[in-house]
Amino acid sequence: MTARRLPAHIAAALAGRQDGPDGGNTADSAGRPWAGRDLSGPDNPLHAFDDDDGSADPGLVAAVAGLLGGPAATEGPVDQPGPGERRVLAALATARVFIPIVAQLTVTGEAENAAGSAVPQGALHSDKEADMALVTLTAPDGRKALPVFSSTGALERWHPEARPVAAYASRAALAAAADGAELLVLDPGAALTVVVRRPAVWALAQQVAWTPSYEDPALVTLVETAAAGQEEILSVALRPAAGVLSRAADGSIASGGGPGPELRMDVRLRPGLPAEGVREAVTALRSTLLGLPDFVERVDSLDIKLMG
Repeated sequence: MTARRLPAHIAAALAGRQDGPDGGNTADSAGRPWAGRDLSGPDNPLHAFDDDDGSADPGLVAAVAGLLGGPAATEGPVDQPGPGERRVLAALATARVFIPIVAQLTVTGEAENAAGSAVPQGALHSDKEADMALVTLTAPDGRKALPVFSSTGALERWHPEARPVAAYASRAALAAAADGAELLVLDPGAALTVVVRRPAVWALAQQVAWTPSYEDPALVTLVETAAAGQEEILSVALRPAAGVLSRAADGSIASGGGPGPELRMDVRLRPGLPAEGVREAVTALRSTLLGLPDFVERVDSLDIKLMG
């Protein structure tokens, strides 16, 4: 787990500058004075979470629970995964989540004794300055992930010293992108942890609808067109990969929320190809697909299987 500096919009929300003579801010970040302004009312975004008690959004709770109540899951690919992951993202689109931030020491200094001389090196260090920083995780494939929590209770159980910052999930996705994180991890350490993959994170940040790659008919057409240019390839077929699945703390299998790969491509090659020809055909197809922006934007990770 690593801590990173906060994106500007979160840092501004947390800034505690002592600008005014009474120790408070006298103006907003644009320099507009607070004095005389009416900040009341439900339409004011500054008060979006005034009545928030820190509990989880019911719609999000139901969507995540639905992953466990979906179609029967196995260790292999899911032939009929259902809309579970789409429902989770749809719930996140309107849900409030909590982003964890922690104090990070940025400047240290040696403590001094009563006579003013420095304490011997390695003895005591004084905390001169600390910043508040986002907490990020490292996914199994090495990518950065931003943890977010459905409730303050879930965050406290995971990291008791982290400070919860309430934000709509779309803003959390923007914070992840600003910090170079490709994934969101919802409720790490909970009974069921859900990984939101890169294409879904981007859709959430842009507040647009998202279709999983394994349910996207346009992606099927795209892949079939790419494969048609290679005579060694007889057919291609797309379906969910094993990485769609996730496992709850009690060992039960959920039909979504896994870290990937989420898309499986079954490739049937011309019979009789030598090993080198097989490698060249697969490499060429992969290179072609990675050169297509629509494919890269829609697919987080791909598992290619050769069919006999």
